[in-house]
Amino acid sequence: MNRIEKTVWELAQPVVEAAGLELWDVEYVTEAGQRYLRIYLDGPEGVDLDTCERVSRAMDPILDEADPVPDSYIFEVSSAGCERALKRPGDFARFMGSLVEVRLYSAVDGTKQWVGTLTGYEDGEVTIDAGGQRRFSQKQIASVRLRVEF
Repeated sequence: MNRIEKTVWELAQPVVEAAGLELWDVEYVTEAGQRYLRIYLDGPEGVDLDTCERVSRAMDPILDEADPVPDSYIFEVSSAGCERALKRPGDFARFMGSLVEVRLYSAVDGTKQWVGTLTGYEDGEVTIDAGGQRRFSQKQIASVRLRVEF
């Protein structure tokens, strides 16, 4: 987590908790030449558009006053979603036994995308059961997301 994301996390945490929600992630990225500051939420009943709008309106004056982002940006508040990214050790512990998709920087056995049941996480290394145990180092992993199949 970079400095901006950490600062925004600290600013957003009390606002999100006051709304009875969980702050899932903060992301500050550049896409197609435009900067985006995104806050991802989770809640016991899920997160709908009205909830995102309420949190966004509550955060606007806080972000304006603290001014944690030096450049212009687009601010978005969103649900973490059912295929959310897993990043922190607590995320992996919470979803142990769940179906995940692991994307790699370089192919292993001919593929950069692995789907399997999350069976382990230790010091950034992820283990999944994908028709056999597969372990990926933190350096190999581009992203890990929950996977929903219908």
